[in-house]
Amino acid sequence: MPIVHMCAGTLGLLFGTAAVSFRKGSPRHVLAGRIFVASMLTMAAAAVYLATVKHQPNNIGGGILTFYLILTAWLTARRRDGETSRFDWIALLIPLAIGILGWRNAVDALHGPTGSKYGVPAGMHLFMGFVCLFAATGDFLMRVGGGVLGAKRIARHLWRMCFGLFIAAGSFFLGPSNRPLRLLSSVGLAEHLSPALFSTNLYLILSILPLILLIFWLVRVRFTKAYSTNSMLPRGDVYSLTS
Repeated sequence: MPIVHMCAGTLGLLFGTAAVSFRKGSPRHVLAGRIFVASMLTMAAAAVYLATVKHQPNNIGGGILTFYLILTAWLTARRRDGETSRFDWIALLIPLAIGILGWRNAVDALHGPTGSKYGVPAGMHLFMGFVCLFAATGDFLMRVGGGVLGAKRIARHLWRMCFGLFIAAGSFFLGPSNRPLRLLSSVGLAEHLSPALFSTNLYLILSILPLILLIFWLVRVRFTKAYSTNSMLPRGDVYSLTS
């Protein structure tokens, strides 16, 4: 199972980066996106299993949240404008529960001697709790509002995909035991690379890069005319540029 988790996570990072980089709606974007979704769902499921076995409550929540974000992002792309289902009412309970638990962990961390819980600072618990409750609110508004349309649907798809990629990147680059070094060492490449490639500063940059891309694409989708409602096909993973 650890090998499955590592391989799926690596594929997710590679193809997630590719999907974000390719023109939205192009065949390369669609192909990379499908591999990314399959890899991330596998990685998240394996992460939940491993965290359960190792008694790591925080990683259980992280795995479930990642699975939820990627799955709902994929469903958003697959649906027609305004399409919803009863599944949405059940799905919103996931980020709602994780968000409330995250804020409770933040309070515990603030009152604790180390300022952290499960090795995670209070600020990160607060941040992730906010993101979860934001996602739950979006699910609720989508359901009662009769779905999402046009640019809002693209934005919902993009931010959930990018944030799922952010969680995976943070876990890989900033996780314990220098995972990039271990991975490259296992295939005999680490000794041929510069030590600068394994620095904490570079890992930090690579971890937050998905958030930077998230902001870029949200601004491009919501506040420019690069994407239009008419450019979206009725169903599928395809969004076409108008410029």
